[in-house]
Amino acid sequence: MRDWRPFCYGGVASVIAECGTFPIDTTKTRLQIQGQKIDAQHAQLKYRGMMHAVIRISSEEGLRSLYSGIAPALLRQASYGTIKIGIYHSMKRYFCADPKDESLLVNVFCGIVAGVVSSSLANPTDVLKVRMQAQGHSSEQLGVFQSFKDIYTKEGVKGLWRGVSCTAQRAGIVVGVELPIYDLAKYLFIHKYGIMGDTPSTHFISSSIAGLAGAIASNPVDVVKTRMMNQRKLKGKQAKAIYSSSVQCLVQTVRTEGFFALYKGFIPTWVRLGPWNVIFFMAYEQLNKVY
Repeated sequence: MRDWRPFCYGGVASVIAECGTFPIDTTKTRLQIQGQKIDAQHAQLKYRGMMHAVIRISSEEGLRSLYSGIAPALLRQASYGTIKIGIYHSMKRYFCADPKDESLLVNVFCGIVAGVVSSSLANPTDVLKVRMQAQGHSSEQLGVFQSFKDIYTKEGVKGLWRGVSCTAQRAGIVVGVELPIYDLAKYLFIHKYGIMGDTPSTHFISSSIAGLAGAIASNPVDVVKTRMMNQRKLKGKQAKAIYSSSVQCLVQTVRTEGFFALYKGFIPTWVRLGPWNVIFFMAYEQLNKVY
């Protein structure tokens, strides 16, 4: 039973972290999809920054809009978080039976594999989350299962796995950076330098470092992923999508909006990943100790 603990704890901790940081994720999504251009013409931006987006969404659409897409987000974390942490820790123990023998390179490899596999399997829930966040709360918004059915009926199976390559790339980067960095920071603080013990303070600092590193590494891929998932391509329709592939999306975004468009939503990404990682790792560590 012990081998299943990382799977269970990872899923529970992921759901807890998602509940506490979801409104920030909504503002990040809105910031990332605004300003999309087919050519170099200027487009008016609705939101000037994270706080402006929070205030405007709340005032124009209501506070509930900040939680649009929370159901598929929790469903995603219950699947993605469970598989991700389970695979990561299982692979680490396969390569290194003793935690003291772990190496950064091996942990990065384990993190990349865990991120790619788990995010690919959970992609439909991610697509629905992005669509619901972009739309906001309205009377026309369908429920979770109806929305899944709507995407499948109008866009086919491809619609449910829209942007899966970007999702896998981003998850590979995020997990390949965050989990090994967290493990490394904790090892340095506790074992190598002995300046801290295995306490919540150590978990807090290590997870904060991991969150910052993950945000810097993943934001460009996250922008591309969000834009690819947000566009609809209906079956049998000849309407041309804005982006034909993740590479074309990346190139067009830089060409028409500049390099720093790849860091749209960075502040909410960082603000979210920081607390998300803190909540997740501290919840995970406590579950690990209690049970």
